Amino acid sequence: MLPWPGKVVHMGSKATVYLDPKIYKAAKVKAAHTDHSLSYVVNEALRLSLKEDALDYDAFEKRKKEPARSLESVLKDLKRDGLL
Repeated sequence: MLPWPGKVVHMGSKATVYLDPKIYKAAKVKAAHTDHSLSYVVNEALRLSLKEDALDYDAFEKRKKEPARSLESVLKDLKRDGLL
């Protein structure tokens, strides 16, 4: 087990991930500035991204019964309202 801020989690799977060199450097700097490991920073970024996906999915599910509008209809309304 590894202590993470406010949590205790089991060690996960090991993976090789190829990062853009600039992203890698930025992540290492962030890890150093926040006193976390690079693994923590990458895990947290991925967790937050997946959480955002889950929220998006929930929003889509709540609205899936709403009628769809065509792009043509949306553009017509924008022109009518003087936005295009």
